[in-house]
Amino acid sequence: MKTHAQAIIRRVQEGEKVTTSAVHVSETTNILEKRFPLQRARHVASQIIQSPNIEILPVDRLHYEAALATSERHDLGLNDALAYTLMRERNIDAIYSFDKDFTKLPGIRRLTE
Repeated sequence: MKTHAQAIIRRVQEGEKVTTSAVHVSETTNILEKRFPLQRARHVASQIIQSPNIEILPVDRLHYEAALATSERHDLGLNDALAYTLMRERNIDAIYSFDKDFTKLPGIRRLTE
């Protein structure tokens, strides 16, 4: 999994266009801050935030309301349901994720490499 994750990160660093949300940037930053020194975690967060090929979507109350319904309907965690809600809104049909919960969602391909 680590090798595949590194390949994905390398492609994004080389310019592959991807979309995420402010919530998922925050979630990623929280994980990084638990595993690495704060300075390194901030550096990675800065690269994500400043990258011109990473679109960061805003999230509002309506997104969360839709995500709550999706979470209940598909038995997902709220952040996964939020990702799915945003993907459906934007007609995005693929997600880089090692989380197998995404395989049970209709209209979504889970990419792991």
